[in-house]
Amino acid sequence: MANVWVEGLLSSSPRISLSSISITKAHQHMASLWRAAMGSTQANADDYDGVEFWGTPERSGWLTKQGEYIKTWRRRWFVLKQGKVFWFKESAVTRASRPRGVIPVANCLTVKGAEDRINREFAFELSTRNETMYFIADSEKEKEDWINSIGRSIVQHSRSVTDNEILDYDSRK
Repeated sequence: MANVWVEGLLSSSPRISLSSISITKAHQHMASLWRAAMGSTQANADDYDGVEFWGTPERSGWLTKQGEYIKTWRRRWFVLKQGKVFWFKESAVTRASRPRGVIPVANCLTVKGAEDRINREFAFELSTRNETMYFIADSEKEKEDWINSIGRSIVQHSRSVTDNEILDYDSRK
């Protein structure tokens, strides 16, 4: 069994109950309908947090992504930089480029292979509390490289423990 990034930790046995899957799917569908009705399909400049996505990325490359509202598959250029996954229609990303979307990895819980789940070779999924997004790489190596890069970024940008929550037991003596 492949390793799975779960809430910033490496685990080899994810646990999900069947009832939570159906509730999650219903919630995802309702959230998707709400976003479509509110017109929030484009990334906002506020989502970039000053990240210069046109500069040297941690990882970049072509992936095929399933659409959020209309579930068609589209090839997009992805850029992972400073805890954000951006995607574009073209690979020539400049300061003037506008991302088609952005995912803050701090909101992500898991990244793992998904070939069996969606019946597509080189597929992987990225999950937040509200939705699961599916991607297809061009090869097994590309898929593993994306999973590892995003997994590392999830750990680096995890909000699970902040500096204020760290207890130093040695200082309490």
